[in-house]
Amino acid sequence: MAITQLKSKQLYTICDPKKFKFSSTADLAERVSALGQDRAISAVELGINIKSKGYNLFCFGPEGTGKTSLLKRILRKEAKKRATPEDWAYVYNFEEPHKPLTINFPAGKGTEFARDIDDLINDFSISIPAVLDSDEYKAGISIIREKYKQKKEEYIKLLQRKAKGKSVSLLHMPVGLVVAPVKNGEVVSPEAFDELPDEEKAELINDLNLMQEEIEKAAQNLPDWEEKQRLETNTLREKFIKIAVKLPIDKLNEKYKKHKSASKFLKSIREHIISNIEEFLPVEPSMGGEGEDPLTALLSRMNKPEEDKFAKFKVNVIVKSEPGKGAPIVVLDHPTQGNLVGRVERVQQYGALLTDFTLIKSGALHRANGGFLLIDARKLLIQPYAWDSLKRALASKTIKIESPGEETSFTTISLDPEPIPLDVKVILTGDEELYEILSERDPDFSDFFKVEADFGVVMPRTSKNEAEYAKLIGSLSKKKHLRSLNKQGVSRVIEYASRLADDSTKLTAHIASIGDLLREAEYWARKSNANLIGKVHVDQAIEAQVYRSDRIKKAMLEQIDKGTILIDVKGDRVGQINGLVVYNFSRFSFGKPARITSQVRLGRGEFLNIEREIELSGPIHSKGVLILQALLANKFAKEQPLSLSASIVFEQSYGGVDGDSASSTEYYCLLSAISGMPIRQCIGVTGSINQFGEIQPIGGVNEKIEGFFDVCRYRGLTGDQGVIIPRTNVANLMLREDIVKAVEEGKFSIYAIDNVDDGIEILTGKKAGVADKNGNFPKGTVNYMVKKEIERYYQKYVQYAQETHGCMTNV
Repeated sequence: MAITQLKSKQLYTICDPKKFKFSSTADLAERVSALGQDRAISAVELGINIKSKGYNLFCFGPEGTGKTSLLKRILRKEAKKRATPEDWAYVYNFEEPHKPLTINFPAGKGTEFARDIDDLINDFSISIPAVLDSDEYKAGISIIREKYKQKKEEYIKLLQRKAKGKSVSLLHMPVGLVVAPVKNGEVVSPEAFDELPDEEKAELINDLNLMQEEIEKAAQNLPDWEEKQRLETNTLREKFIKIAVKLPIDKLNEKYKKHKSASKFLKSIREHIISNIEEFLPVEPSMGGEGEDPLTALLSRMNKPEEDKFAKFKVNVIVKSEPGKGAPIVVLDHPTQGNLVGRVERVQQYGALLTDFTLIKSGALHRANGGFLLIDARKLLIQPYAWDSLKRALASKTIKIESPGEETSFTTISLDPEPIPLDVKVILTGDEELYEILSERDPDFSDFFKVEADFGVVMPRTSKNEAEYAKLIGSLSKKKHLRSLNKQGVSRVIEYASRLADDSTKLTAHIASIGDLLREAEYWARKSNANLIGKVHVDQAIEAQVYRSDRIKKAMLEQIDKGTILIDVKGDRVGQINGLVVYNFSRFSFGKPARITSQVRLGRGEFLNIEREIELSGPIHSKGVLILQALLANKFAKEQPLSLSASIVFEQSYGGVDGDSASSTEYYCLLSAISGMPIRQCIGVTGSINQFGEIQPIGGVNEKIEGFFDVCRYRGLTGDQGVIIPRTNVANLMLREDIVKAVEEGKFSIYAIDNVDDGIEILTGKKAGVADKNGNFPKGTVNYMVKKEIERYYQKYVQYAQETHGCMTNV
């Protein structure tokens, strides 16, 4: 057994400013590499350099460790070595319009091709109307019209010759040629015809019918003439449009003759124009048809948008790369399905939603193709369909633009763009808990994310790392445009980093917290008109952080001082002890003492954990109570039943209790209650135990000591007060300056122990006692008194059993 009363130098590990050779951080070289993240860097470099399928990364660690900044720095360095990815564009599919086609180009050439097509469209919009308005074209059309006009005139003359000598006449009407009866050289009206004699009527009707037959026979040739005229006109028009189209398309064909997809698209444009000449003819303005109001016709044309006849020829470049820039690095902050894999937008027109290939928009996978994509895993998982879309893309190695409706039974008619080949390294960031959940619950996760990069929260506090940390502090102050720090200020920040790490031998890797401290220290330095940030300014910043957050802590201290919360720090009590607890809030944690009491009575070995009975005890706390029960039975009642019942409770505790750091405290309290031996109330206790009575380390040791010290200081320091902690927690001590000073002056003590027997000696002032080979303890020791009381309880239980049952069957 060994009890160590710690010295002041063991309570706080200073960083001596004398070890630094600089006068301020302005003299230090900027630190560009990460500090304390060698394991994570190694994993990232492995992941991004393995080309095999599934070697994407999940980088986990707490927020503020600089994961994203470090990743970007590594990726920028790697991206410069890699080739710039291709441009990608969507074009109209003339065979299947609902399935737009992709064309890929070398970096920068996609935009150039789109500009060339725009120029081609401009040429067409000018050259096609111009060629159809040329004198040569008009002359050709006139010749064709004149040719068939003469045929029609000859046909009419022929009919007129046949009508000569008959009582009929040919009339030109809007509906064509009409045969009418004639008498005395004049057309007979219907009324006059009815008054004619029947014989004359019959003769006229016979002439009319004969002439009508002649007209019908001759008219059989008219459709052939009209069709021939239309074909000759179309042939002439096609000839001239081919001339207008040939030169600009041939020019582009020459430029892109080595690009198979571009040449094919240009050929499709030529064929589409020739096959659909009517679409490209100039539209003649109309002022309304027969019976239509001209104003109404004009308004109708104004309200109806003019269709872009050349829209099908446009090129929608969705990925534009700058030549020589290297691989892309894309950070996706809002990972919806559309932002990830792309989307097809729609425009509203006359109450309907319309779309076409020019409304296809790229997603982050398109922009990161050939490079790296960074996504916050938690943000990705809360977006509908996004996670499954990403997995499908990684599995198929293609980017398929999907509509959210495709995931449900409600679908709408839309485009089905051709998928684009995918070659990207996806890097997810998140915390360790999320990584474990995905690993356990998604069977595909480990197939797609084979590399884990663990960003640690602490690093060893060596002399080398302290020097590197100084460079890190200097780099942060320069990056954030703050004052430089003198060496005393740097030393204080390093000490603060150890306190954040809860270990005097470690430094925190939570760079965000250090950055916040530097900003606040800058405020105090500026307020005092100092040129450099010094120790005093860092101290002011730390004190201000505590002051902003310690309202609840101060309120509890006031309640303890007033007696509202019952805590004794003087005197001795049986079955009562001061345990130490920690209250954790989002940005602040503090400790305070908690009264633990125990009652013992005759029983059959039941241990009543009152917190567990009312469901305020967490599983780890309940485990600790069971361990101390086993320890007590093993140590004092190996050969007989434990014939007592005990109850243990945290007094005035109205919330949940968890953790096993009070298990040693509860053990001491139980020994006191059994033996009747009083416990010194001036000592606070923390420490976990195992079944052999060994003291195990706990968390929050600094906060617990400071919490008890604050209560003692409120009540007045006597020199007898102190705290018992596990020896294994001594390395974690980075206590406040006022506590270090109080220990140095003998006003407060901190004891480090290894075994429960060490603790009971401090608390009672009596030897614990070591059992001999027969299991007996020396008289007058604490353990002797406990064992005797347990034996007495056993005898009483035997007597009770005999008196009530007449036998010991229940014993």
